[in-house]
Amino acid sequence: MLLNTLLLALRSIRRNLMRSFLTILGIVIGVSAVITMVTLGNGATMAVQNQISGLGTNLLQVRPGQRMGPGSGGAPAFKDTDADAIAQQIGGILAVAPEGRTGATVVAGGRNWTTSVIGSTNAWLQTGNWTVRSGREFTDDELRAGAAVCMIGATVQRELFGSADAVGQQLRVKAFSCEVKGVLGSKGQGAFGNDQDDVVLVPLKTLQRRVTGSTRVQTLLVSMQDGSDPERVKASLTELLRERRKLAQADENNFNVLDTKQLADTLSGTTKVLTMLLGAVAAVSLLVGGIGIMNIMLVSVTERTREIGLRLAIGALEREVLLQFLIEAVVLAALGGLVGIVLATGASVLLAGLMKVPYLFNPGVNLLSFLFSAGIGVLFGYFPARRAARMDPIEALRHE
Repeated sequence: MLLNTLLLALRSIRRNLMRSFLTILGIVIGVSAVITMVTLGNGATMAVQNQISGLGTNLLQVRPGQRMGPGSGGAPAFKDTDADAIAQQIGGILAVAPEGRTGATVVAGGRNWTTSVIGSTNAWLQTGNWTVRSGREFTDDELRAGAAVCMIGATVQRELFGSADAVGQQLRVKAFSCEVKGVLGSKGQGAFGNDQDDVVLVPLKTLQRRVTGSTRVQTLLVSMQDGSDPERVKASLTELLRERRKLAQADENNFNVLDTKQLADTLSGTTKVLTMLLGAVAAVSLLVGGIGIMNIMLVSVTERTREIGLRLAIGALEREVLLQFLIEAVVLAALGGLVGIVLATGASVLLAGLMKVPYLFNPGVNLLSFLFSAGIGVLFGYFPARRAARMDPIEALRHE
């Protein structure tokens, strides 16, 4: 009986192909919108997590001032000896890098490029998960003497040297020239839209003596060992810095500590909430599609009143008539769901490429959307099917 009922439903749908297509259009749009929004949201969440993890593994960023962002609010800067004290006196530390930073125009071979010039030690590479693609790191003698040497990011390499090997070439930073000792591996776009490869790294003393003329250290980058307790490390770090900055017990901290893992969790949580919100908004169109199915099924019941009356008159049971129209509604909704899944897959792949976020296929979302669309068919197809099943055969046969 079920097979015969299904065949009758498919035959009825095939008789009115254009009307059936327009009926399921709302379901198609709803399913494709939900899947596309959720897929892109998951991809954006993954992209945020990857970009922030690119800042460094288990990384703490310590800056002067009581708030995050530019400016220290008059708080004293750090010293490079603070980094040494942290590395020596706090357990669970993998590497500590003092960082000074400024913007400058660099020149090489008749080309110029405005970039960020960072002064630090080789520990800066470790805290930021950097690799040296070609060349080498700084030697201890170069770091101690503040030698005229540098390492450059992939963007600076491309803009100033093109496809040529930059190692061993001369690069002028403001008033002094330095020899390129290494080219850093590419990391791409950062979590806040910045180009991480647009950088020139020099020894900290080189930056202080030849570029800025100041001994200020703007940031301390502290990389924790895997398995260490971040809260314990932050507490020890705060206590040590308060002692070194001679803060009384009643004084507030004149520095702030940012845990990049907490930042990643916060941003990921935000994108997940936005994804759920967009998915819920898109799901409204599924309800609109369900109303369209109910409307067309009511029209179909009216058009086929004599057919319904004839079936009831020759012995068809009410549940058989109800099942016929209910299956017809479910088949329409399920077809809409399948078409929506196909369209959503293509749209998700295309938009993920344009947005430069990972495409993450989620079978659970696809299956749930399909089942939900079929459920819409049951929900909105029941009333027309029930109306058809409860017709009076005599009145139905007299219908014009």
